[in-house]
Amino acid sequence: MPRTPGLFALAPHAPVVPVVVIEDAADAVPLARALVAGGLPLIEFTLRTPAALDAVRAVAAEVPEAVVGAGTVVSAAGAADAVRAGARFLVSPGCSRRLLGALRESGVPFLPGVSTASEVLALLDEGVTELKFFPAEAAGGVPYLKSLAGPLPQARFCPTGGVSAASAPAYLALPNVACVGGTWMLPPDALAARDWARVEALAREAAGLRTAGAPAAAGGSTSGA
Repeated sequence: MPRTPGLFALAPHAPVVPVVVIEDAADAVPLARALVAGGLPLIEFTLRTPAALDAVRAVAAEVPEAVVGAGTVVSAAGAADAVRAGARFLVSPGCSRRLLGALRESGVPFLPGVSTASEVLALLDEGVTELKFFPAEAAGGVPYLKSLAGPLPQARFCPTGGVSAASAPAYLALPNVACVGGTWMLPPDALAARDWARVEALAREAAGLRTAGAPAAAGGSTSGA
């Protein structure tokens, strides 16, 4: 099977992936520029709104310093549409055999979602070592991921779902966590006011969250084999 580069190698020192639910594609470029200026170049636009693909397309064309991706990818068609729009990585909330095939065929790094040890094992059997842990807080949070590090050290995670500025450092201190996904640097009132300076300031705080001694992402890992 063709090997797909690892997502964690695209921006190995970015501890947080902003997860953006965007309503107006016109906001995508200034939002992305604010996040990049704050030190968060990996940006996930979730495919939950009609504006999402246009947002990916705009950022891919106008903010080359951003690594723009698509989240909430739940079908082969969604994966293909996102890549055609310019997505450089894909994220799914879970994974089926058919979706895994589509993610592999996309040719870009991907993070399939898992929430149990059995799901992790199933993807490790497929050669996939980079995973999204979702919904992180509801599925057991830091204690659960810590318990997986011993028996499954080859799996590396991006916990997403309920992660906050307060809880992120504890996740980032784990040896099997490369980064976290979150929305706290994108408060709804700031987005409604198009207060990009505030978004940039919050992004800068998030970019500095990696706990001293927490592992940075290794450049040689892979999302698929």
